[in-house]
Amino acid sequence: MAATPIIVAENVSKRFGENQVLTRVSLPVMERDVVCVVGPSGSGKTTLLRCLALLEVPSEGRVVMQGLPISTPERSKQVRSAARAVRSDIGMVFQHFNLWPHMSVLENLIEAPVRVKKLPKSEAVAIAEKLLAKVDLLDKRNAYPGRLSGGQQQRVAIARALAMSPKVLLFDEATSALDPELRREVLLVMRQLAQEGMTMLVVTHEMGFARQVGTRTVFMDKGEIVEEAPGAAFFEKPKTERAQRFLQQFEE
Repeated sequence: MAATPIIVAENVSKRFGENQVLTRVSLPVMERDVVCVVGPSGSGKTTLLRCLALLEVPSEGRVVMQGLPISTPERSKQVRSAARAVRSDIGMVFQHFNLWPHMSVLENLIEAPVRVKKLPKSEAVAIAEKLLAKVDLLDKRNAYPGRLSGGQQQRVAIARALAMSPKVLLFDEATSALDPELRREVLLVMRQLAQEGMTMLVVTHEMGFARQVGTRTVFMDKGEIVEEAPGAAFFEKPKTERAQRFLQQFEE
């Protein structure tokens, strides 16, 4: 019997006014998958991620999580109810961290578990401290985001997403706002998560990460999936001329 994807885009299209950003994109994400989505800027990668994260509603098609529709153009009562039930199962790490600047690192981590999951504060703090140790930032628990480097802020953002115990973690260009040294420290955390079996969908320009860590690579252009292959296979022998041209720029 075939496994059910944790989350899947089914023929998802998205328009903003006259601008068609996604066209009939279908993408399943299975448990323990690390799906890396690559492609030129403006190819629809972030919009696809935002649809899966329930931050955008598809113009056509639907998003399904563990067999239940959670986002459709019609947004019926049943779909809205399903979306509410699974929202905390979908974690998202943004390009620009999106930490709450007026809260300490620890407060950033415990806010959603206490307010949304109704965890006792002591339990939320214990989980948060364990996660901060995991990303090597326990000593910054009382610091405010403005006092941290970009790499530290992004590691806090990852820990904050993990604090909700998500079933899938979505990364939107998580390293693109960082310089090379800070990128490495964030990528190390992402590699560790992949090794531990975290299900991840990663929009990235980090071709080395996609090649070495990704279980599947998806190449998008002009709002469509042009090519898809197991991790390294995409880089070793891209099938389409468009993908070949895209990869050539990283060899120069």
